[in-house]
Amino acid sequence: MGKIKSRMDERILVCVYYGPNGERLIRRGYELSQLSNSPFYVLTVDQLSSDEFDAEKASYIEQWHDLAEELGAEKFILKDSETRPIVKVIKEVAYKYNITQVIIGEKPQNRWEEITKGSFVNALLRELVFVDVHVVSVDRALKVNDEAMYEKGIRGYLKKDEAGFVLSFTKSKHNLFAGVFYKEIGTDFNNGIFKYVCGGKSHQVRVTEDHVVDEIKETPNININEKPSE
Repeated sequence: MGKIKSRMDERILVCVYYGPNGERLIRRGYELSQLSNSPFYVLTVDQLSSDEFDAEKASYIEQWHDLAEELGAEKFILKDSETRPIVKVIKEVAYKYNITQVIIGEKPQNRWEEITKGSFVNALLRELVFVDVHVVSVDRALKVNDEAMYEKGIRGYLKKDEAGFVLSFTKSKHNLFAGVFYKEIGTDFNNGIFKYVCGGKSHQVRVTEDHVVDEIKETPNININEKPSE
């Protein structure tokens, strides 16, 4: 009789970066974890602080976090403000969680374009001793059809008025949330997305003509007694 695998036999780490293929990689990791009855983790790495993510990046992070939770991932790991080489970060996480299999995408974006070259895979294999590396082919037809276009983010605040929360760009003791506002391109009004961090998690809400139209966490992320700027 063959040995029945336990959850300690295999541990899977899915490495994702920004783009439409992240969901596919996470689902591939989930499928592999189901076949081997093993836990899986999701990792994403960025040089920027999470506070500096634009609306698109913040949206991907939120979607992946929710998907990882939905599929029962052991942990969603965000390594932001990271200056080390990506292979070093993957190695650190892999050894911390006793990972035995790593999943990466064939066609990542931005900094991970180098992953398509053999040098990256070879470097990863050198770092990850006794760890299997799976390079997953991605669908070339995948497109970001509904990608919204926003201007560069600017520092902003939210304060309360009679109707709810309103956007402000002036530092004041009345501000309850500090974050970054991304204005939609081609609009004369302050329509767009406001991104903020609350309870250690990144959130974003829709803003229409200066007013927040989505539900917002009512736990201030700044000191409401902060002295206003002159």
